[in-house]
Amino acid sequence: MRLLCQERADILEYEAPALDARPGAVLLAQSPVFPGGGGQLSDRAILAWSHGEAAVTSVRVDECGLWHEFDSTEAITGTVRIGVDAAFRRLMCELHTLAHIANSIVFREFGGALLTGAQLSADGTFRVDFDLPEIDNDRLRALDAPINDVIRQDLSVGAFFMHWDEAAATPGLFRSKAVSPPRGEDGLVRIVEIAGLDRQGCGGTHLTSTGQARPVKILKVDNKGRQNRRIKVGFAD
Repeated sequence: MRLLCQERADILEYEAPALDARPGAVLLAQSPVFPGGGGQLSDRAILAWSHGEAAVTSVRVDECGLWHEFDSTEAITGTVRIGVDAAFRRLMCELHTLAHIANSIVFREFGGALLTGAQLSADGTFRVDFDLPEIDNDRLRALDAPINDVIRQDLSVGAFFMHWDEAAATPGLFRSKAVSPPRGEDGLVRIVEIAGLDRQGCGGTHLTSTGQARPVKILKVDNKGRQNRRIKVGFAD
């Protein structure tokens, strides 16, 4: 299903009727919560209902909607209000945008190197792993300069949908070595675009311009086996 946060990332509060419920979980047709995936952590959020509230512990998408699990044994009925933690969402958007910038630079500068893993962290760092055998790690340690240059350019960031088959046939849109972005029920896939720099399939949340991100530094470069290189990135300040 197409998530509300993919269409309207600015909506952080939302009311919806409970479609189904069991102790500790409620099903909603739509929600502003990003459920996690693609290396991005799920949003932090609070559910409130007529006689209580609880923190969301996980979100699971199925064909009927989104199951929100929460730290209570109550079975919710009636209208539910969801509030997303704005600061944490903003951090995830920032890190995910920066990961796309790093990915685009590595893809361009190192012969189309593919992503083998990625993870955003709540501590304000992220790591990206690439299939880069026999590469000089000093070149990877110098990536902070071109990343910060893209931040200074303040390029717009947006998203659009295209047919999955067309995207799969377009070089550079699918960057992972192991997995492809999910095909929607409508046969479409979401493409995130940094204007003039990059396009790639992605279902996560992002900033609306690169200039909204803080400058970064390369914290560490590791060899993860013969093929893989892991780059850990954090904020400069």
